[in-house]
Amino acid sequence: MTPTPAAPPLDPNHAITFLGGGNMAAALIGGLLRNGHTPSAISVIETDPSRAARLAADYGVDATATQPGRLSHQIVVLAVKPQQMHDALRNLRVAPDCTVVSIAAGLTVEQLAVDLPQGCAIVRCMPNSPALVGAGMTVLFAPKDTSDAARAQAEAVLATAGPCEWLDDEVLLDAVTAISGSGPAYFFRFAEALAASGEALGLPANLAARLARQTLIGAGALVREQADDSLATLRANVTSKGGTTEAALAAFEDGQLTARVHDAALAAAQRSLALRTPAPPSTGSL
Repeated sequence: MTPTPAAPPLDPNHAITFLGGGNMAAALIGGLLRNGHTPSAISVIETDPSRAARLAADYGVDATATQPGRLSHQIVVLAVKPQQMHDALRNLRVAPDCTVVSIAAGLTVEQLAVDLPQGCAIVRCMPNSPALVGAGMTVLFAPKDTSDAARAQAEAVLATAGPCEWLDDEVLLDAVTAISGSGPAYFFRFAEALAASGEALGLPANLAARLARQTLIGAGALVREQADDSLATLRANVTSKGGTTEAALAAFEDGQLTARVHDAALAAAQRSLALRTPAPPSTGSL
C-alpha cells in the first residue's frame, strides 16, 4: 500500500457527473455538498425516474435519465452495478481527458477501458456504506501511468466520505471488497444475532435490540478514540480473567469463530472475482 498525502479539496464548482444514483452515489454527493461543493456543478444520470426525482429534491442536483451527447465534465463517477456497467457505458460519451472513477466491485481497469475513449484516466475504488454518514473507508487503485492530477481528483471526491488509502496491486481490491466493502453487513448481522440472544435470555425485544445497537455504536467509538491500541488490546481490556466476557469468547473459539469469519471473507472475495467476467467488445466508437 502506497501512502499518499491528503488530496487537496476540489474547486467547489468542479463539474462532476455520476452514472447511477444509488445509495453510494447519494453518499458521495452528500459528502461533496457537506464539503462545500456547488449542487449545480453535480449531475446524475439515473434511469429510475423516482430515484432521480428524489436526488434532485434531496440534494438540489441535476438528475435525469437522459444521457447527453457528450459529457464535458472532467470527473465521471461510475456508480452502477457491475452487471449493468457495459450497457450503461455503451452510449456514454465522455471527453478523452476526463478522470473516470469506478466504484463497481470486480470490474478491472482493463475491462472498463473497453468502453471508454483512449486517454481517460481510470481509477478504481472500493468505498463502503458508512460513507452515508461521512464515516466511510475507501481504498483506491490506478495504473502506474495515471497522472498525479487524476489521482488527486479521484481521492478528493472519495475523501468527502471518509479516509482513503491507495493500493499498488489491483488484485487486492477483491480482498478490500471482502473486508471493508461488505464488512458493515457482518457487524449488523452480528448485532442482529446478539439482539436475538438477548430475547432468548428473556429480555424484551425492543430492549435487546437497543442494547445490541448501542453496544455496536460504543465499541466503534472505542476503536476510534483508542486508535493507538490494537484490536487485540481493546479486546483484552474488557476481558477479565475468569469473568463473563472470557466465557463468551471461549464459546466463540469453540465454534471456530476465526475460521468462520475467514470463510465469509473468502466467499465475498470470490464473488468479487466472479463479477470480473469478460466484457463484450464495444460496438461503437466513443
